[in-house]
Amino acid sequence: MSQFHPLTVTDIHHTIRDAVVLTLESEDPEAFRFIPGQYLTFNQDFDGTELRRNYSICAGLDEGHLQVGVKRVDGGAFSTYANTELRVGDTLYAMPPMGNFHTEIEPNKGKSYIGFAGGSGITPVLSILKTVLAREPDSTFTLIYANRAVHTIMFREQLEDLKNRYMGRFTLIHVLETGQDIDLFSGRVDQEKCAALFKSWINVDGVDTAFICGPEPMMLAISEALEAHGLSKDQIKFELFGAGQQGRLAKQAVSARAEGAAETSVKITLEGTTHQMEMTKDSSVLETALANSLDAPFACKAGVCSTCKAKVTEGEYEMLTNHALEDYEVEAGFVLTCQCYPISDTLSIDYDQH
Repeated sequence: MSQFHPLTVTDIHHTIRDAVVLTLESEDPEAFRFIPGQYLTFNQDFDGTELRRNYSICAGLDEGHLQVGVKRVDGGAFSTYANTELRVGDTLYAMPPMGNFHTEIEPNKGKSYIGFAGGSGITPVLSILKTVLAREPDSTFTLIYANRAVHTIMFREQLEDLKNRYMGRFTLIHVLETGQDIDLFSGRVDQEKCAALFKSWINVDGVDTAFICGPEPMMLAISEALEAHGLSKDQIKFELFGAGQQGRLAKQAVSARAEGAAETSVKITLEGTTHQMEMTKDSSVLETALANSLDAPFACKAGVCSTCKAKVTEGEYEMLTNHALEDYEVEAGFVLTCQCYPISDTLSIDYDQH
C-alpha cells in the first residue's frame, strides 16, 4: 500500500527565488493519474533518516505532465534539497496521488467557484483552477491570493496569462501585506478583510464551491466569513499546509479516558494480512504499526494529509486531530491512524479499506 514509485525529474523551473516547479515523469503513468487538487507523498533519505513530505500537484489535467511546486522552508531538508541540489535527470520516489481537496468536474454545467490561497497554498488551487477553466466552459472562478509582497507570488505569470485568456470568467485578486496602494488589497486575509471584499468586490451569492488552502488561522477565518455569508460547510473545502504535532498532555488525556487494561490488543490488516499485537493506550495506531515493522502508509503524522487513512472495524478510539477526513468518512469509521488512540481493550484496523 505504501509503495513508492520512481519519478524522473525532467524539468526544474524557479517560479520565484525560493520556490521551484518540478516536472516529473513516471514509468507507470497510469499509477499517477490525478484529480486536480491532489498531492504526492515523497520519500527521501537524508544521512540515514527517512523523511516523507507532501507536495501538491500544480498541473491541470490537460497539460499532459505531472508537476509539483516546492517552496523552500527555513530548516526544511526536502524543500531545501529540491530548491538547491536537485537536478534534471535525478530520481525521486513518491506514492500515487492522494487527497480529497477537489470537486467533480462537470463540463455541461456552469458553476461559480471561489478560491483562497496563502503563499504556497496556491499549488492545489492552481491545478483545480486550470482544469475548471479548460473543462467547464460556462463556469467562473474568483481567486483571492494572499502573499507578503509581489516578489513572493508563486506562479504570478501563469495566473496573469490565465486571467488574460479567460477574461470574464476568471477574476484574480492579490492581497499583499506590503506594496499595495489600496487598503482593501493590503494586509492579511481575515474575517474583516473577507467582509470588505464580499461587500464591494466579490458576490458570494450563488457560489457553488469554495476552496481554501493556506495556514490554519487564515483558513478558519475565511471559512467563518463564508458561512456568515450563506455558504454551508459542505460547500467549503480545505487543504491545510502544516500543523503542529499533538503534545504528550493530549495523549495522556486520551489514556486517562480509556477504561480497562493499560494495553490494547490490536489487529491491523495491511495488504491482505492481519497482524495481532499489543499497544499502549498512549500510542497511536500508526506508531504501533511502524514499531512492529509494518509498512503502514504515512506522510505528515500531524492529521493534515490522509495518507495514513484506515477503517476501524472493531473497538473504540479517539482521534486527536483531523484536518483531512470528511464528516461522512468519520461517521463510516475511517480514521487518520497517526491521530488514532485506543480507549477500549480491543481494536481492529483495516488499511485495505480506504
